[in-house]
Amino acid sequence: MGSVDLGASIACSGVCLTVVDKGGDWFAVDVSDETIARTADALWHEGARLNLERALKVGDELGGHIVTGHVDAVAKIVSAEEVGGSTRLAIEAPRVLAGAIAPKGSITLDGVSLTVNHVEDQAETTRFTVNLIPHTAEHTTFDQVSEGRSLNLEIDVLARYIDRMLANRM
Repeated sequence: MGSVDLGASIACSGVCLTVVDKGGDWFAVDVSDETIARTADALWHEGARLNLERALKVGDELGGHIVTGHVDAVAKIVSAEEVGGSTRLAIEAPRVLAGAIAPKGSITLDGVSLTVNHVEDQAETTRFTVNLIPHTAEHTTFDQVSEGRSLNLEIDVLARYIDRMLANRM
C-alpha cells in the first residue's frame, strides 16, 4: 500500500472510494449512508472479501471496458452452472436497466468487467448471463458464487449517457 496516496480512488468490489488512511499493508476509506443504501449489503463489514482495483492511469493498457466505480443497481445471482470449463452465472437486474444490458456488451459485477452472453427481459427484471473463466474466478471474489448473492452492477458508461440523452431529447 506504500504506493497508494491519501486521496487516491480505489474501486472496492465496484464501488469507487477514497483512501483516507493507510498503513504498510492496509488502507481505510469512508463509506457514506448513500453508498451503503445503493450497494450490495454483504460488503460493508470487517473481514469482507473485496475485489480491489486502482484507478486507470492515462497511457495504461485498457484490459476491459471503461469502469467508473459508480454502481447503478444491486443485482442478484439466480443460478451458477459449470459449462464447458467455465461458470455460467444467470443474473437478475432491475428492469429499468434493460436498455443498457445487451448481448456481447460489457457489464461490471462487483467491479469485474464481463461480457454479457444472453439477455431476457421479464416483467419486473432483466435476466442475463455471463461466463466466468477459471482465471477470473480464481483471482476475484467469484471463486465462491451462490444463488441469491447480491452483486454491485455497473452498466457501460456509454450506455448510461446514451440513455440519458435519449430521455431528454427535445
